[in-house]
Amino acid sequence: MAPPKRKTGGRVTPKGTTPGASRPVNPDHNESGVVASSRYTPPVPQYVKESPRWVPILMFTLFILGALIILLYYLGAVPGGRSNVYLVVGLVSVLGGLYTATKYH
Repeated sequence: MAPPKRKTGGRVTPKGTTPGASRPVNPDHNESGVVASSRYTPPVPQYVKESPRWVPILMFTLFILGALIILLYYLGAVPGGRSNVYLVVGLVSVLGGLYTATKYH
């Protein structure tokens, strides 16, 4: 048989206090238990949030170049025979495009 369920639960005293204390133990906490911050962080300027113009150009170039190399490999149109080096270069190009896409704002 399962043990009986707890009928009451949760925090009884505010966070950062002790049961018998009349004020918070931590001086960074106010009366309601919320951390009072003394340091202001200004918002990030808009020009920092925008990526340079070359980032999406590089991203699409790497995607297209990698896909084209892999496609030409499977069609047998690559110089020097069918070497796995072409697949590795194509895959690295596509992954480089994905990495660049994660840095684009």
